[in-house]
Amino acid sequence: MTILSPARHEPGERFPASERNRNRNQTRFPMRSRAVPLLLLVLVAAACGTTTADEGSGSGEATFTNPLLPSGPDPWVLQKDGVYYYMHTTGNNLTLRRTTNLSRLAEAEQKVVWTPPESGPNSKNIWAPEIHFLDGKWYIYFAADDGANRNHRMWVIENPSADPFEGEWTLRGKVSDPSDRWAIDGTVFEHQGQRYFLWSGWPGAENGVQNIYIAPMSNPWTLAGERVLLSTPTYDWEKVGDIHRENPANGPPHVDVNEGPQILARGDRIFLVYSASGCWTDSYALGMLSADADSDLLDPASWTKSPTPVFQGSPEAGAYAPGHNSFFVSPDGTEDWIIYHANPEPGMGCSGRRSPRMQRIEWRDDGTPDFGTPVPIGQPIPRPSGEAE
Repeated sequence: MTILSPARHEPGERFPASERNRNRNQTRFPMRSRAVPLLLLVLVAAACGTTTADEGSGSGEATFTNPLLPSGPDPWVLQKDGVYYYMHTTGNNLTLRRTTNLSRLAEAEQKVVWTPPESGPNSKNIWAPEIHFLDGKWYIYFAADDGANRNHRMWVIENPSADPFEGEWTLRGKVSDPSDRWAIDGTVFEHQGQRYFLWSGWPGAENGVQNIYIAPMSNPWTLAGERVLLSTPTYDWEKVGDIHRENPANGPPHVDVNEGPQILARGDRIFLVYSASGCWTDSYALGMLSADADSDLLDPASWTKSPTPVFQGSPEAGAYAPGHNSFFVSPDGTEDWIIYHANPEPGMGCSGRRSPRMQRIEWRDDGTPDFGTPVPIGQPIPRPSGEAE
C-alpha cells in the first residue's frame, strides 16, 4: 500500500490508499514537516525487518523491530496448527498472509482470496477482515458498503477447503441482528460452548456515536438473537472525535467511538479490549472491559469498564493513535502478544499510513493484562518464544 496525501473521510470512516478516490465527504488532516524522514524510517525498518542477532548483548538473542509492514491498518492474527494467518484492511479486497514466524511477516506468503463485485451492498470500503476456522470450515468476516458509509454492514465468506489458500471462497451473506443497523469490526469468540459475535455499531440510523454490541450465534453466519449493548463512550478519553465540517449536511461534527472489540481470556477472567475515540484523531487508544468467566456475557452488568486507557500513544516511540488490535500466543505457547496499528507521525488520521506493530503482554498479580507502552520504531525486541531460526 502506498503512502498517500492527507486523508479525506467522514467520521467513522477509515480509508487506506486504495480508497482515497472514493471519498465523498471530505476532511483534510494536516501533514507535518517531519513526516517524510520518519516515514522513510518506517519503510526502511519494515524492509529490513528480518530477525537479527542482538550483537550488543553478546547473547546472540534473535530480535525484530517494529513496524512489521510499512502499512497495515486493523491487523488480525489467527493461529492454527503452528501457522499464523494474518489480514489487515486494504479497502478493496481480502488479502490473506500466512507464516510460522510473525516477526518475519514481511516475508509471508500472501494471496488475494476475494475481490468484491463492481457494485452492490458489499462492493466498497472493505474494512477490518478477520479469518476464523469454525465447524471445520474457514470464514472471513469483514465490513463493507455500497460506497456510502451509512450503509456499512458486516459480511462473511466461507471456504470448505482444508487450506484457506486453496478452494473457493463464497459469500455466505450479511451478518446482522434484527435491527440491521450500521455495523463494522465484527469478531467471533467461543466460551463455555456458546459462540458470540461482537461488533461496533450505531444505536440508530444516524452517525454520532459507535457502541460495542454482542449477540449469540446459531451458526457462523447467523445471529441467534437481538444485539445487547456492552459499551458506549462514557469517559472523556473515549469522546475525542471533533472533525471539521465544511458542509454540515455531510454528517455530525463530532463522533464518540467504541470500536474494534477483541477478546483476551486468561484463568477465570475475560477481557474485552476495544479502541476508543476517533481513529482520525491522535487520541485513539485502547480501553478494556472485564468479566468473570462464569458470568452471563450477554448481561451488561457482568462487565466492568476500566476508567483509563490500557494502551495509548507515545510520541517518543513514533506511535500515534495506536489501536484496533488483536492477540496471539507465541509458537511455544508460553507468551501472550498484542498486535496493533499506529501512525508514525501526528495528524495522519485513518489512512494506509497506519502500520502493524507487535509486542509482548505481561500479566499483573491481580490477573489483569499489562500492555505497557508502545515499543519505539526500530528498537530491537526479542522474537516470540519458540520461533524457528
